[in-house]
Amino acid sequence: MGSTILSELGTEIVIPICAVIGIVFSLAQWFIVSRVKVTPERNPASSGPNSNKNGYNDYLIEEEEGLNDHNVVLKCAEIQNAISEGATSFLFTMYQYVGVFMVAFAILIFLFLGSVEGFSTKSRSCTYDKEKTCKPAIATALFSTVSFVLGAVTSVLSGFLGMKIATYANARTTLEARKGVGKAFIVAFRSGAVMGFLLAANGLLVLYITINLFKLYYGDDWEGLFEAITGYGLGGSSMALFGRVGGGIYTKAADVGADLVGKVERNIPEDDPRNPAVIADNVGDNVGDIAGMGSDLFGSYAEASCAALVVASISSFGLSHDFTAMSYPLLISSMGILVCLITTLFATDIFEIKAVNEIEPALKKQLIISTVLMTIGVAVISWVALPSSFTIFNFGTQKVVKNWQLFLCVGVGLWAGLIIGFVTEYYTSNAYSPVQDVADSCRTGAATNVIFGLALGYKSVIIPIFAIAVSIFVSFSFAAMYGIAVAALGMLSTIATGLAIDAYGPISDNAGGIAEMAGMSHRIRERTDALDAAGNTTAAIGKGFAIGSAALVSLALFGAFVSRAGVSTVDVLTPKVFIGLIVGAMLPYWFSAMTMKSVGSAALKMVEEVRRQFNTIPGLMEGTAKPDYATCVKISTDASIKEMIPPGCLVMLTPLIVGTLFGVETLSGVLAGSLVSGVQIAISASNTGGAWDNAKKYIEAGASEHARSLGPKGSDPHKAAVIGDTIGDPLKDTSGPSLNILIKLMAVESLVFAPFFATHGGLLFKFL
Repeated sequence: MGSTILSELGTEIVIPICAVIGIVFSLAQWFIVSRVKVTPERNPASSGPNSNKNGYNDYLIEEEEGLNDHNVVLKCAEIQNAISEGATSFLFTMYQYVGVFMVAFAILIFLFLGSVEGFSTKSRSCTYDKEKTCKPAIATALFSTVSFVLGAVTSVLSGFLGMKIATYANARTTLEARKGVGKAFIVAFRSGAVMGFLLAANGLLVLYITINLFKLYYGDDWEGLFEAITGYGLGGSSMALFGRVGGGIYTKAADVGADLVGKVERNIPEDDPRNPAVIADNVGDNVGDIAGMGSDLFGSYAEASCAALVVASISSFGLSHDFTAMSYPLLISSMGILVCLITTLFATDIFEIKAVNEIEPALKKQLIISTVLMTIGVAVISWVALPSSFTIFNFGTQKVVKNWQLFLCVGVGLWAGLIIGFVTEYYTSNAYSPVQDVADSCRTGAATNVIFGLALGYKSVIIPIFAIAVSIFVSFSFAAMYGIAVAALGMLSTIATGLAIDAYGPISDNAGGIAEMAGMSHRIRERTDALDAAGNTTAAIGKGFAIGSAALVSLALFGAFVSRAGVSTVDVLTPKVFIGLIVGAMLPYWFSAMTMKSVGSAALKMVEEVRRQFNTIPGLMEGTAKPDYATCVKISTDASIKEMIPPGCLVMLTPLIVGTLFGVETLSGVLAGSLVSGVQIAISASNTGGAWDNAKKYIEAGASEHARSLGPKGSDPHKAAVIGDTIGDPLKDTSGPSLNILIKLMAVESLVFAPFFATHGGLLFKFL
């Protein structure tokens, strides 16, 4: 089998150092962003002609026509505080509900897994090697519960920190836009990088420390140790589900309400301070697109790592206790942090953006540079951290694998991610014909716009599915289920850069809103709109990555579940499996129906409230009276808290009910069915919504002759585009992104509860 070049001590030093480097780099980026001040200079002695305004000297600030700088800064600070307070209070309310669920589910995990051996404290024979003795089942129950709580807390923390950073940066981006689009871009991108690196480094560090602490008890029982670690992925994803669904309902209820009444009925611009739903809309960008997405990608990362570690623990790495080879998934993530660090410097320090049309290419370069560098990084890790030949567990047999084959598995996942990203960009960016065709269809009204948008979404599924299929085939052929798990990790290895690009979008969106509400000039709004349009496309790319990696992660977890539950083959022709398959394929539709309906009913209340305020508050349309923002914020908060519970219960309870009543064969059918249909719906929903949004922005920007022929704002084609955009909002920001959590979460939950299902599952069939 051979030994690895990197020693065990080397591994134990490299992983935490890379994580610490990631945290230090994110803090350095945060410090640079914090140098942009959102309070005017307070010292009266420094109010002379060379006073330091907004952290920079006078001559650096582009002169604003007829605007007092001092008032603009104060106004921006005031709006930023309102958004930050709204987002913080919503997340705290949501986390109180989610905290209760976390405690209840942790107790459930302990009771279910503890009952496998009747809460016995005696050692038992191992699952895969009956001659060896392993730690008792109650230990697995206890440690799985602990890792579940750790994963949940890290996930919540990832989302919360991301939201704090985004609300800290939005007004700073607006103020920097006065100096040019390049300065504003760098502030927004650095802030996204803070979130990306904090999340990647924290996820890695907490997982690494947890493994080492659990090892103190488990010793040589690596099978039990890494089975207990799977709780970390379950905790991460269960919190992400509530974050994505709750945040998604919040943001889209506000967005739909603000758009329909403001733009379509009242003909006022987006983010106009007269619109009562405008603060709720901007808060929503942070709780849905930032906090929800942060938790989601953390969940994917945690599950991909857990799936790889579980399979490796019963392969030659685990059997021979080779810690370096065992840590291969963690070393890939460590290398990813270093690669993303270098990549980020290209955007912030090496290439300077001088014009609006350079924004999108700069973000695309980030994806390409990180993928190319990561390919080299993975080759190095595969060479130093893996023996030249080893065996991987493959459904009861050990398959001989070479280290270069594992490198190809990671590489195929990495490049499939890039392909999915670029296909998503092609279908959702208004620089290409698909979105321009959708915009053109608005000439004949909203109906043709909707038809074209739906067709675009369905068509956009084709290439990503082929990319996922090729990566599954290649990685499974080379290294069985372990190959698929590391392919998913390959796709997620550049998570820090992916998140930086993704978080940049909502920050720019908020910056545009603040510019409008602070009454800044048209030029400033044009710059923030250009940042926002690029951000819309990058957000769609981020969702593409999340969905693609979710498909691979789910399949790897599915393989680990089937192995752990002792299912030798999943035969589709047996009735037990087939009923599971067809029900599983239905679940994403049921889930999407719940989330769409929730957004619809919350938006209905929002529209009624916004109309009421316009009709009953005298002077609101004239701008002489202030709207009641708080009521709209409360409508969004109440609706999302109430409405996130039923979809959450559907996902969390399905595996438990199916596994307990119908057994592991039916459950394996449910997992396969939900994976196959969920991926398709998620991709089409996200891309349809993204295309409608950018078709609207294409008409609004009026950058080409074609776009100008459809505009201006307030024209019939523009109103048709706004209707398409509002239909697409819940698709791209609530149902679509939440579906990838559905398929991952059901798979990881089934894996965690597999010992219970294998022992006590299938109660109905036992009685029949």
